Amino acid sequence: MTDDVAVPRGTNATQLGNFNETVILHAIRRADGVSRVELGKATGLSPQTVTNICRRLLDEGLLVEGEKTTGGLGKRRTQLHIDASARTALGAHIDPALTTVTTLDLVGKPIDVERFPTPDDPEKAVAKIARVLKRLIAESGTDGVGVLGVGVGAPGPVDVARGVICDPPHLPNWRDVPVRDELAAQTGLPTVLEKDTIAAAVAETWAGTFTDGCSAIVLYLGTGIGAGLVIDGEVVRGTTHSAGEAGHLVVDPDGPPCACGLRGCINVAASPRALVEIATHKGVLPAPGPDDNLDSRLGMLYDLADAGEPAAREIVRRGAAGVARAALTIGNLVDVSRVVLGGPYWPRMSAYILDAAPTALEAATAASPLHPVALGGTKVGENLGAIGAASLVLDHAYTPRPTRLVLGRPERTGRSA
Repeated sequence: MTDDVAVPRGTNATQLGNFNETVILHAIRRADGVSRVELGKATGLSPQTVTNICRRLLDEGLLVEGEKTTGGLGKRRTQLHIDASARTALGAHIDPALTTVTTLDLVGKPIDVERFPTPDDPEKAVAKIARVLKRLIAESGTDGVGVLGVGVGAPGPVDVARGVICDPPHLPNWRDVPVRDELAAQTGLPTVLEKDTIAAAVAETWAGTFTDGCSAIVLYLGTGIGAGLVIDGEVVRGTTHSAGEAGHLVVDPDGPPCACGLRGCINVAASPRALVEIATHKGVLPAPGPDDNLDSRLGMLYDLADAGEPAAREIVRRGAAGVARAALTIGNLVDVSRVVLGGPYWPRMSAYILDAAPTALEAATAASPLHPVALGGTKVGENLGAIGAASLVLDHAYTPRPTRLVLGRPERTGRSA
């Protein structure tokens, strides 16, 4: 048989065992306390298989036995829980304005967070990220035991296969930067790279924001705006891990001209950077000082809007309407039931966007009466990008996927990235 003939692929006992382990871990993590009997019912695995897997996971320190509850006929059942401290994952989000580094425990709860302005020089930025990561490990007192690896989220485009940040529009000096290999070399830890909006969707999925099988989008509000897509419970990455590029979605036909030739694209009409640039151009904000950054200037704009300054309120409200319109347009396009918004600028922008949402929702309902869309804020918090980056590591190690069972594909069941 020639190599180019497509045939069904098989599996083997090792792959099947690893897959079943992740199924059990997933069920326990979602339930936060479940007995072996309940696991068998939930997963469809035999009692003996559940018992054997749980014994191995207890021996590995991933599970702990907890309280006993009363089952049928008065039997006492021991509840199993994830030992959150058994493993940690590190994450770094490289935003054009701000880099955030974090540590997560096994259930995805942040342990430490540190932020610093993103250096223009990629080499200095990567070196600083590595120093912060090593310090966080040292301060944890674990000597690196149980650290699964490092996840990095960055604006697209990124070449995931090579671990390279290619040429993001708002990071002018970051052209073909081998972030993955450089961080792996400097930290000694396995490292993965992903587009930040995809990482954000992974974070929300890992955090349990969506029920299994749910379809949703995560709209990320950073320096620019992008979308992470979740279809039938799976994060969509696309052919080149570039799914969710929303920068040239038109949200305001009368808005500013975009380099693509259109007017009112979301990244020039509604993104945090765009709102500050519009406000500066119109004289609502003064010219930036030497110590000003996007975070401080966006705060100034929203402070003015909150105080009732008419021009500031108009800019903010128009931007909010654009964001809401974009979220629901993408949501309808891929047929989702939920839209979640997050990112470092979501807390400041949320009130205005949620105020604009009912009008956008009404328009969406008129276009598709059988397609209700719920719109709300993230469960993960403002460090969504960095938590998403670390969640990549947890997802890589412990999320059950049928592709684990296919021979000839790289296994994703190892305890590291």
